[in-house]
Amino acid sequence: MSANDFLEWKSGIQQHMESALAAILPDPGIAPDRLHDAMRYAVLGGGKRVRALLLHAAGQLSGASVTQLDRAACAVELIHAYSLVHDDMPCMDNDVLRRGKPTVHVEYDEATALLAGDALQTLAFQVLAEQPLTASPVDQLEMVALLALASGSRGMAGGQAIDLAAVGQQISREELEFMHLHKTGALIRASVLLGARCGRGCDPRLLAPLDHYGKLVGLLFQVVDDVLDAQSDTATLGKTAGKDADQDKPTYVSLLGLSAARELSHNLLHEALAAIAPLDDRANRLRELASYIVHRKF
Repeated sequence: MSANDFLEWKSGIQQHMESALAAILPDPGIAPDRLHDAMRYAVLGGGKRVRALLLHAAGQLSGASVTQLDRAACAVELIHAYSLVHDDMPCMDNDVLRRGKPTVHVEYDEATALLAGDALQTLAFQVLAEQPLTASPVDQLEMVALLALASGSRGMAGGQAIDLAAVGQQISREELEFMHLHKTGALIRASVLLGARCGRGCDPRLLAPLDHYGKLVGLLFQVVDDVLDAQSDTATLGKTAGKDADQDKPTYVSLLGLSAARELSHNLLHEALAAIAPLDDRANRLRELASYIVHRKF
């Protein structure tokens, strides 16, 4: 597959997801209209949709329909959006810019932002549960449990708690990796596995290499994020550049240095590609996405 073919596929999924999310989110004309408007503001009009892309790419191994993959991808994107809304609030990272526009608590208010995040989280599970996404109801229940585990105290929320506790602390590389396997990696890993479980599901023997790939790509994404935060400006990133350094948060750059962090990202890319080397051409989108994550500019 050519680079142009991948870019066309990526752009198509991103545009398609915007439409799918717009259709799933409550109409702002429905009461409570301010809350619904804030939910749409938080989700639409920005974002790389990396998790949705990974889910759709893994879905090429599962024989799932586009409709099934869309709903699962929307659920993941809603969880991701809720986490950003809450992370940006004054009680967390206290950020004022996200995806190139004011954060939800700045555009609306703190109470509305809190409720918008809560509502996006519950909507995600409604979307994942209310229509058949697999051939087996039991398999779909496992998908719901998988997303819940990736989002909760043993996943994303737990990783954020560890991150907050680590501010101003000297931590080891192993501790930093543990934090990001939860904070960033858990939802990315779940995205791959949810795509693989949609439809009739992929060969169960492929779940282990896909899970390992998802773990490595989750770490890869965070390492690259740390590098970009250190070397890019606010206008490019669409969020406040250098915020982690200003808040004395441990990152791969602060721990390893910029050059070594870049080297780590390339090592993780090679490991991720090796994890799915035994898979056939249906995994090519996953291979391309891993390379895209390393070379992205924002």
